Amino acid sequence: MDDKKLYQQKMQAQLDELKADLAKLKAKASKANAEAKLEMNKHIKEIEVKLEEGKAKLHTLAEASDDAWETAKNNIMSKLSSLKSNISDAVNKYKD
Repeated sequence: MDDKKLYQQKMQAQLDELKADLAKLKAKASKANAEAKLEMNKHIKEIEVKLEEGKAKLHTLAEASDDAWETAKNNIMSKLSSLKSNISDAVNKYKD
């Protein structure tokens, strides 16, 4: 398997991990009081948008030519880093 394919699999695994973290946050929101639930759901929606953007970046990475590979790779790395930060911030904000 070539390096590009391995890298794509690594990024997909990170994206899947972030989806799992988001699912945990959704579960926590479902148990929160009404006011907290509204605030948490707002953050969840924002994270879902960024998650979709991450999926799009991953698709771009898969379709990238050799010349565009580094740019696409940097884009997905940046998007996933931002997404991780958003989820981490939300999880920390809504700790029990």
